[in-house]
Amino acid sequence: MDPTAPLLFGLTVAEFEDLSLKLCVGGLIAYMIFIIGQLAWESKAGKYGAIWMFVGLGVGFIGFIAKALIQKLLGIE
Repeated sequence: MDPTAPLLFGLTVAEFEDLSLKLCVGGLIAYMIFIIGQLAWESKAGKYGAIWMFVGLGVGFIGFIAKALIQKLLGIE
């Protein structure tokens, strides 16, 4: 199969994979933020407790977002 041939909605395989990765991981990050907010709300953590919950539990996806920003700034993408 030719990798430059349109696959779906006029996108190539590489374009489809890139778009799918950004949308799916972005959706998972949004859902994880919702879950962390629910944990903070149900545990009555308060303002500073909620901040630390978001910092502590959100470090994993901060790297993913930082990688995308660094790629845009350096023009690597």
